[in-house]
Amino acid sequence: MQRRHRKKLPTLWLMTDERVEDVALLAAAARLPKGAAGIVFRHYRMGPTERRALFEALRQIARRRRLLLLLAGSAKDAAAWRADGVHGRDRRRVMRPLLRSRPVHDVREAVAAGGADLCFVSPLFPTRSHPGAKTLGRVRFAALARQVEAPVIALGGVRAAHRRMLAGIGADGWAAIDGLTQ
Repeated sequence: MQRRHRKKLPTLWLMTDERVEDVALLAAAARLPKGAAGIVFRHYRMGPTERRALFEALRQIARRRRLLLLLAGSAKDAAAWRADGVHGRDRRRVMRPLLRSRPVHDVREAVAAGGADLCFVSPLFPTRSHPGAKTLGRVRFAALARQVEAPVIALGGVRAAHRRMLAGIGADGWAAIDGLTQ
């Protein structure tokens, strides 16, 4: 995606997770603000048939509500599944342009993310999805966000109540699992 489109990227993102029941996930997607949010579909451990069916259900919601839908994994799969983009480390080019997002957990990944359209920097706070994992906290998050060239989306224990604080630590937006599904 070209730099001129970056201003139009959503600042709110729903991350999918197998811990969340499909009904709750679909309901959360349907509540996202029309034309102003995105979804990153992960569900890595789900069987291929079930994974594709859930992706298609989310894709219908995304189209109806004008949301961006990214597929975690390969660019080839994202293009074949008609996702708006790919989330992950795959840099391969495909026939049609895709939005590209990257996960960033440390400086090495921040540097490697050059060329991405947006980066999910995490974990800011403790999360239920990664219990006991080391968090960045506000100070380290801010330092890491400064290393990222692309717009930064804060992930990890983030909720709507954190929105005001996020801009002060270098986040352009936020993403959540529990913060949007519960």
